[in-house]
Amino acid sequence: MKTLMLLRHAKPSWDDAELDDLDRPLTARGRADAVRMGQEISRRGWLPDQTLLSPAERCCQTWELAASSWERKVPARPMSELYLATPETLLQTITQLSGPVERLLVLGHNPGLHRLALQLAGDGSDQRAVEELRGKFPTSALAVLEFRGNWEQLAMQPGILTHYLRVKSLPL
Repeated sequence: MKTLMLLRHAKPSWDDAELDDLDRPLTARGRADAVRMGQEISRRGWLPDQTLLSPAERCCQTWELAASSWERKVPARPMSELYLATPETLLQTITQLSGPVERLLVLGHNPGLHRLALQLAGDGSDQRAVEELRGKFPTSALAVLEFRGNWEQLAMQPGILTHYLRVKSLPL
């Protein structure tokens, strides 16, 4: 089984109206949320083998904070094509993945991540998770999907949404 984790960046700051969108940093709440979600990923034993992320500052900061408490270093690759990527671009990027990656984390933006998670959640998915996911995909949210086969086949078969986590629903 392959595991795909889709993580939306944490809450960005809008304080500087002249700052380019690509350069927006996280708020204090965003930084705290990124750490909490990273700790939850570790607590559940979900450390990825590899991470692909948007090069946006808010994504890079989310990655650094989330991974800061992990017991092992996880390779991360910023990819310009993941900045505000559509579900189609995200899927194309994932299906080109090669090598011994069993658990992949993709860290990016809405609406692409939300739409991709909904598109890939097939029969057998946790219905409560699907219903919550349909509602919205807020900052720092994480969707976890499992698939049979290899990454190249991801577009041809739906996966199973096993978990959908939001920071506000995590235990304190």
